[in-house]
Amino acid sequence: QVQLVESGGGLVQAGDSLRLSCAASVRTFSSYTMGWFRQAPGKEREFVATINWSGGNTYYADSVKGRFTISRDNAKNTVYLQMNSLKPEDTAVYYCAAGYGSSWPLIYDYDYWGQGTQVTVSS
Repeated sequence: QVQLVESGGGLVQAGDSLRLSCAASVRTFSSYTMGWFRQAPGKEREFVATINWSGGNTYYADSVKGRFTISRDNAKNTVYLQMNSLKPEDTAVYYCAAGYGSSWPLIYDYDYWGQGTQVTVSS
């Protein structure tokens, strides 16, 4: 069983940066692919980024490429999402997810989810 606890959301202005953190309670954290998703008001949840078990491979949605960076620290059982040059359209609830699937990139079929953290970007 995996438990995910997120932190780092908040209210910022366009152009600012935030770093989201997701702490995992699990024996074999390094066995899981980790991902970030977001859901804006009135819209479906969308994929943002994913990182494989070793941290050597990452994959991003086109909307965040060049601005967001996903990383992980297996020694700390933590995955991060560094968000730079934030735009109002980045406003959403951001969710951390863990998956045991072997496919790459893992965009679907995540097994565990965090509670979500609100990110609001004003103009």
